[in-house]
Amino acid sequence: MTRTRSARETISVHAEYEEAQHDVDTLSDALFPVDRTSIVGRDLRLDETVTGRLTVPRAAAAGAASGAWFGLLIGVVFFLFTPNFLLPVAAGIVLGAIFGGIFGAVAHAATRGRRDFASVRRLEASSYEVQVDAELAGRARGLLNPRPPLEVMDGP
Repeated sequence: MTRTRSARETISVHAEYEEAQHDVDTLSDALFPVDRTSIVGRDLRLDETVTGRLTVPRAAAAGAASGAWFGLLIGVVFFLFTPNFLLPVAAGIVLGAIFGGIFGAVAHAATRGRRDFASVRRLEASSYEVQVDAELAGRARGLLNPRPPLEVMDGP
């Protein structure tokens, strides 16, 4: 079931995502309907950090490593249905590494040098806004910024 999105109000703005996440967690702990809340990143930018040169042997090694993990998973599944433990697990790892290595090398060679580097990408925002449906904004602000009790004054 899809719900139409009503007007939203920003109730807090943070420099770090974790701070905005903390606000939503605080609202959740107070039993606020967090399904009517959003964290919106503003001024997005992509940060790609190059981690090294990517060659066919390096791509093959990465493919072999991921293939071995997949082969281990398949080997453990086959182990559940066979009395011999070592054979299906070892065969899965070896065959996974071989086919993963071949696939990694072929996939990298197919790029013909257009991307000869490895990198890690990260999406960042300059600020993060916590927004809630407009009709709930006052309640949300009150939960995030509780007022101290009023002091009682004695005498004239």
